[in-house]
Amino acid sequence: MTVKVERNKELLRTHFPSLNDVKLIDAIANVAEEYRFSAGEVIIDFGAYIQMIPLVLEGSIKVLRQDDDGNELFLYYLSGGQTCAASFTCCMQAKQSYMKTIAEENTHILGLPIKEVDEWVSEFKVWKRFVMQAYDARILDLARTVDSIAFLKMDERLLQYLHAKSSATNSKSLSVTHQQIANDLNASREAISRLLKQLEKKKVIKLGRNKLEIL
Repeated sequence: MTVKVERNKELLRTHFPSLNDVKLIDAIANVAEEYRFSAGEVIIDFGAYIQMIPLVLEGSIKVLRQDDDGNELFLYYLSGGQTCAASFTCCMQAKQSYMKTIAEENTHILGLPIKEVDEWVSEFKVWKRFVMQAYDARILDLARTVDSIAFLKMDERLLQYLHAKSSATNSKSLSVTHQQIANDLNASREAISRLLKQLEKKKVIKLGRNKLEIL
């Protein structure tokens, strides 16, 4: 057995303990490839064909949607121990990606080939449950996003966004510009800057140059 396969097994046992079927672990370890992405690097762009299913080991990934005018909107984050349900749909139907994924921080993943991923659903109950749970989690994420757009004021959306970013990166100190936040929330930079200053006055956050800290 190769060093690569043994390493893959160890990574799966460490970061995906719920995949506790020995035969499934063997199957994944034999075909998985490691990938590393630097913070800010685009992993999958709009319109691209997805060539692999990602299992996030470490780091976090930002998932975005694009409207008809080309504006990007933040949807949710993927963190260690998670996978992207949208990639299953695109892969299995050979569809172009309607999402864009960007490494929020330095990110380490295992990439799984499409063919095997599809076969495992019928072969392993543990894998089928894992996929269904991934869909369920992402649907909840999307529901929160829709609710925030429909029912929350922009200052509430902003605070929700900052907390989501903090949770994904496991840090209260966030490296982000006002323009980046505005882009993710599909808002003007001026509006975001004004709201951030209001939050600072309320001692909710502390602003710095291209960064902020949640207090």
